[in-house]
Amino acid sequence: MAAVTTSDLVGLRIKTVRRQRGLSQAQLAHPELSDSYVSLIESGKRTPTPAVLELLAQKLDCSLSYLVNGVTAEQMQDIELALGYARLALENGEVSEARTRFAELLADNNLTGLAILRQDAELGLALATEACGDLEGAVTILNRLREEEAPLDRQIELAIALCRVYTDSARFTEAVEVAESVLGSSVRPTWTDLHIELGATLLAAYLYRGDLLRARQFAAELLNAADVLGTPRSQVAAAWNAAIVAESTGHGEDSLSFAQRALAVLSENGQPRSIARMRMALAGLMMRVRPQAAAEAHQLLVRAEHDLAQTSASVTDLANARVELARAEIMMGELEAAERNAVAGRDGLPSGAHPLRAEARLILSRAQSEQGSVAEARMELDSVREWLTKLPDSRRAAGTWYAAAETMERVGDEEGAVEAYRRALASVGL
Repeated sequence: MAAVTTSDLVGLRIKTVRRQRGLSQAQLAHPELSDSYVSLIESGKRTPTPAVLELLAQKLDCSLSYLVNGVTAEQMQDIELALGYARLALENGEVSEARTRFAELLADNNLTGLAILRQDAELGLALATEACGDLEGAVTILNRLREEEAPLDRQIELAIALCRVYTDSARFTEAVEVAESVLGSSVRPTWTDLHIELGATLLAAYLYRGDLLRARQFAAELLNAADVLGTPRSQVAAAWNAAIVAESTGHGEDSLSFAQRALAVLSENGQPRSIARMRMALAGLMMRVRPQAAAEAHQLLVRAEHDLAQTSASVTDLANARVELARAEIMMGELEAAERNAVAGRDGLPSGAHPLRAEARLILSRAQSEQGSVAEARMELDSVREWLTKLPDSRRAAGTWYAAAETMERVGDEEGAVEAYRRALASVGL
């Protein structure tokens, strides 16, 4: 059976509406077109130009959107509005809500003939599925999308997402293969912002699979490519990921220089919300590389929190700011302030399990234990342990297990600490 083409569908819609209006082909065609041309269009043997389609829509008294896409202008508006709401939910950290909204949108039959919008919704569903922790589900959706025809930019977006999900799933070889299939293992494409972002995602895969030399070489290549490209977006992505590589390879001061470079570029060209997020990231890096600079990091975080409060920041952004403030305050010995901010971070998130809530509980338990509230600290740790046991093994889970083990040691839970260390190793396949 021959495949139904777009021309077939457009012709069928014209034929259906013409008959509903009680018009013959000759009546529809006269005087601008010939009836034979209308017949060819309706049979799918000719593809009408945009001007002819607009003319036919006027003569049939229907919307151009319906002839092209099979939906009315009102239905198209409803679809775009629903897609916008789903994206907003995902951006604001309401990941379960976003997943539900994208799934409901894809169940709408009106979306079937709208290839680009349907792909937008499927990509959104994949990202929401990933954010909910269902990495295998996200891989399935993304691989299905990659089998479809799509513009180059969409192909790169899919590769970025799939490379990231494979990396988070500890499937590093597959992550590298996906990214290098686009970037090329030897001959690079002409660099664009999206290519740089894909390269930055590939860097993480190199790091996690232990290919530190390749990571450093590729980080330098990305920096050079971003300098040649000259766009702020590429320069920020390349500099920040060079910072991550430098930190991972023991070059802490270099990592701070790269991160400060990323913030400088973003401060001149970025949105306030993005700048505040970068300040938080820089503060976190500073606390890891220069623990003695906790007070300086705290100042960055105070400014970031203030700036976020003046923007349309998500609850996740605001909670993250509070958690990072609590981390800095523990390092500064300001335990009561740390406890207040950790509680605010924990309670400021949407209901349901959330990695940041686990991080907040870990910091809160440490602040409580150092103030002598051991029972309260253990309750927070029990909640973290319960959440972690439900997660699949991954590098991210390993990091949280390790942090939990260290905190368990502080509150005297030696048996729990040993088990947490064991789980941390198991999460990375050791």
